[in-house]
Amino acid sequence: MKTICIFCGSSPGNDPVYAQAAQLTGATLAREGFRVVYGGGSVGLMGEVADAALAEGGEVIGVIPTGLNDKERAHSGLTELHVVGSMHERKAMMADLADGFMALPGGMGTLEEFAEIFTWAQLGIHKKPCGLLNVEGYFDPLISYFDHAVAEGFLWEDHRRIILSGDSPDDLIAQLRAYDPPAVKQWIDESET
Repeated sequence: MKTICIFCGSSPGNDPVYAQAAQLTGATLAREGFRVVYGGGSVGLMGEVADAALAEGGEVIGVIPTGLNDKERAHSGLTELHVVGSMHERKAMMADLADGFMALPGGMGTLEEFAEIFTWAQLGIHKKPCGLLNVEGYFDPLISYFDHAVAEGFLWEDHRRIILSGDSPDDLIAQLRAYDPPAVKQWIDESET
């Protein structure tokens, strides 16, 4: 595993602990020799992750759609910046570049990106680890939702095991490295889509 994709907020959130966690994540990934791929913005938690990884000498690749290039103020100091035509292209490129995924606190965009990449794993499209950095319990309601979905028969226990969570970057990185994907049937043949 060489490249970790980060999904996180383009806002810093209300509690400084979120920015601190983003900085620690970026720095830790760089120190551990991981390349970071993310949404390409210079603001919010996105910017914090990128700046911290770059400050530690890490490689950071941004992928941003043309329509958000100005609004999210694309980061000008990245190792690579890819400006793509749509959100769909952005997510596909980030997924292709990544060996694993981490979601930090964020809003609906973060949730949507993580949900899609988890769904792809659930369908057998990829076998890459998917983790939530549960800063100060931010993802507790989402983790409870996943457990509730299992209890109610809408999510298989094998699929639930795809979703990792940790309270610190070190903890989550260790889980990503040790991830052994459950055997899931590939529901979609990508060559047919």
